Amino acid sequence: MKTLINSEVQPFNATAYHNGKFVAVSDADLRGKWSVVFFYPADFTFVCPTELGDLADNYAEFQQRGVEIYGVSTDTHFTHKAWHDTSDTIRKIQFPMIGDPTGVITRNFGVMIEEVGLAERGTFVIDPEGKIQIIEINAGGIGRDALELLRKIKAAQYVAAHPGEVCPAKWKEGDATLAPSLDLVGKI
Repeated sequence: MKTLINSEVQPFNATAYHNGKFVAVSDADLRGKWSVVFFYPADFTFVCPTELGDLADNYAEFQQRGVEIYGVSTDTHFTHKAWHDTSDTIRKIQFPMIGDPTGVITRNFGVMIEEVGLAERGTFVIDPEGKIQIIEINAGGIGRDALELLRKIKAAQYVAAHPGEVCPAKWKEGDATLAPSLDLVGKI
């Protein structure tokens, strides 16, 4: 299986529900800034609203880092609006909720569960050049953590801004990094 790390996001056009409106979203919207494409199985479910609510609760911090979030499921943008209008948790969302009823985007990112037509819990962090830098895919019953995602984004942003440095396990902003070299071989 070919990895999607460092590959460019494939072209797509979709409609999202965002701030009370239906808006067009495409792969071009992912360029020029850091983005998170956050796939989840379906609206009106159980683990999904806890994850989306967690992202909504931490959205301001993502925005401060220059990161836009795009929630994606194979539901329609109409269903996203209905969920937004009926759920206190989902009502908090300020990021675009992309409808992907044809599954084009979900398949482009390799997270379609074909036998049921739903997305896996896939998280993709895309750099300003439109290249995928982080991929996380969880089983359906395992929810994700917005703060851990934010930590990974900070590491990706640091590495992008500091060529020749890498972030070790559990790295947090302000921690020491490593500069891989012959001198470090066998000493870590």
